[in-house]
Amino acid sequence: MKKDWHAEEFRTMVALGESTTAGGWSTSPNRCWVATLAALINDFQSIPMALVNSGIGANVISTRSPAYMHSGKPAADERLNKHVIAHRPDLLTISYGLNDARGGTSLDLFRERLVDLVDCVREHIEPVIALLGPYYMTDFTVGGPAWSHADLSLFECFSHAVAEVATEHECLYVDLLAVNGRTDWMVHYDGVHQNDLGHRVVANRIFEVLAQNCSCLAKKTKEAEKTSIRWRDESTLKTDYGY
Repeated sequence: MKKDWHAEEFRTMVALGESTTAGGWSTSPNRCWVATLAALINDFQSIPMALVNSGIGANVISTRSPAYMHSGKPAADERLNKHVIAHRPDLLTISYGLNDARGGTSLDLFRERLVDLVDCVREHIEPVIALLGPYYMTDFTVGGPAWSHADLSLFECFSHAVAEVATEHECLYVDLLAVNGRTDWMVHYDGVHQNDLGHRVVANRIFEVLAQNCSCLAKKTKEAEKTSIRWRDESTLKTDYGY
């Protein structure tokens, strides 16, 4: 039988990550994938889940990341207590790799620090943790020399590293590099961030992974199906052909 990662409805979600998590560059807060994902989850819950968006632009995973001095501070490993653990989420998304790849962080260091983040969280709380790979982007020169160390092949390596950590440390993995089919029209004109359409498909993919692994998202609908009215009426379609 498939493992059920979470049987009770989610109470609090924290999204930890970079500008792609913070909302760059959706046209409104509600268009950000974080808010869209929360709305999808709440649509299938009887009690609304609280949401904390802990995304910071130009953020990196560690103070040891080479681009740390040029980054949006504090790094993930500096802010875990206040921005994640203090909220005691039962659902946590962690989205790193895009800036670390662009900023010259080695795969070994990135992997090490990602494992440390997961371990540190679990010393205090036991949320469902979804690890997100880096996003598809089109311009690897944005930000100047400090941020120009990556390309799509390196992103694939970072995404694979995230998948390995997820498997080895019992986290869910979401492949966001492939989520938009590598279509440039889902990328913001800055070449780095998702546009509104990109944010929507990102939210949908994360929700899909959660739905496949967390039975709590089926509780409300399974109760409703017992008493729901049979609303379909195909009589007109049938009478068109004399049936």
